[in-house]
Amino acid sequence: MAIEASETPVGSMVPDGGSSQEPATIRLYGTAVDSIVDGPGLRFAVFVQGCTHACPGCHNPESQPACAGTVESIDSLVASIEANGLVGGVTLSGGEPFEQCAACLVLARRLKERGYGIWIYSGYLYEDLLEGRPDPLAPDLLSCCDVLVDGPFVQELNSYDLTWKGSSNQRVIDLAASRAAGRVVLWQTSDSFPEVPASW
Repeated sequence: MAIEASETPVGSMVPDGGSSQEPATIRLYGTAVDSIVDGPGLRFAVFVQGCTHACPGCHNPESQPACAGTVESIDSLVASIEANGLVGGVTLSGGEPFEQCAACLVLARRLKERGYGIWIYSGYLYEDLLEGRPDPLAPDLLSCCDVLVDGPFVQELNSYDLTWKGSSNQRVIDLAASRAAGRVVLWQTSDSFPEVPASW
């Protein structure tokens, strides 16, 4: 359920087990319920509102103002994703997800509990996110995600031949493999196709 941006501020808090608090809402630029361009397969893309990178040539410049967009209940967003029985993964993009880190963390945790694979796009570098920049919760959000596409969009390095990224400086990082190796490991497609039987 979308809420008018002026009615409820992002990050309004609700009790979590009585000992801590977590956001109940997230500010969105929009969603794409059946995206094929925000990661492999059919995905539900969540575009958050607000981004301070302001990259020239940004694909979604309207997503940059932090106070624009609409505020939505995280519960209703999860319900919308679950109602779409065709998608196998969710992509968090924007805008800048790590500038709404607490809300995106709540969303990502709930999605992981439900078995969704999660990709996340950020103008920040992986190394900075691991150090808790721009938010101390950044490492926790990373830990809920499977793939990170990092780095600012650089218009001069743009190419339509690139896969899952807009400019060649960006990296498509396999987060689980990177954690295990203690270094950046780039994501490789896991698509496999059965061999055609000899009888065909």
